[in-house]
Amino acid sequence: GSSNLGGFLEANKDKLKADIVLVSDTSMISLETPSIETGLRGLAYMEVEVTGPNRDLHSGVYGGAVANPITILAKMIASLHNENNHITIPGFYDQVMELSAAEREELNKAPFSLEDYKKDLEIRDVWGEKGYTSLERTGIRPTLELNGIWGGYTGEGAKTVLPSKAYAKISMRLVPNQKSSDIARLFEKHFLSIAPDCVKVKVTEHHGGEPVVTPTEGEAYRAAALAIEESFGKKPIPTRGGGSIPIIALFERVLGLKTVLMGFGLDSDNIHSPNEHYGLENFFKGIETIPLFFKHYQKLKSKQA
Repeated sequence: GSSNLGGFLEANKDKLKADIVLVSDTSMISLETPSIETGLRGLAYMEVEVTGPNRDLHSGVYGGAVANPITILAKMIASLHNENNHITIPGFYDQVMELSAAEREELNKAPFSLEDYKKDLEIRDVWGEKGYTSLERTGIRPTLELNGIWGGYTGEGAKTVLPSKAYAKISMRLVPNQKSSDIARLFEKHFLSIAPDCVKVKVTEHHGGEPVVTPTEGEAYRAAALAIEESFGKKPIPTRGGGSIPIIALFERVLGLKTVLMGFGLDSDNIHSPNEHYGLENFFKGIETIPLFFKHYQKLKSKQA
């Protein structure tokens, strides 16, 4: 979300010359099953404000006669997915890069237990776009999620208000060929169009980032794979990451640099949640593996020369 980073890269191209970028802000399947992420989704992050009356009202005096912004917002948000959990924003999927059946089959070879997944999260079933597996939903498909929603009285006890305003923060994860600025415009146009006349709606774009697919051919990826194989004793499995690191697309666009995503975190690290943590064993494995990357990269580059 930095507003200065792009300008800094443009102004310091000579100082930032490099052969490759190595990023460890990613995760692997497990310490027993190491992996390398070969792509990340992009991001469009929006905030919406729905306004009804010009002030909070008494829900007994005005309820039933004046639109409640929280109710309206809830209905608008619910309409953003259809019965197949497909996003309903017109044009949202137009630029989505579809993977072939063979590519999808390869992606689903990664070790994954649906029952363990549900048990860990204490959910009875998973949810998502019809026709795709959980690995596909979090790696190769775009999504729209509610990150927060608020409005009205949320303090201790009861206060029977019909609120003036309601708010929500909404993020959309994007896949290759989707542009964050285009998706933000499509979202704003659609969200304004579905607002009833009884409310006013304001849409604000906070920040965005572009999806990336990192190369799996060449010295850098091979060096990372060799380093992991040497330190973990197993060849890493290529996977697609569900998160976003916008700086990687910036590095490629401004500096012309490719990136290797060699991270050591786990999905169980409670990222963005209470008790977010990072295991010492993962930390030490990173210390052990990253120098090996430089060793193998140097050898491979020397052979090429």
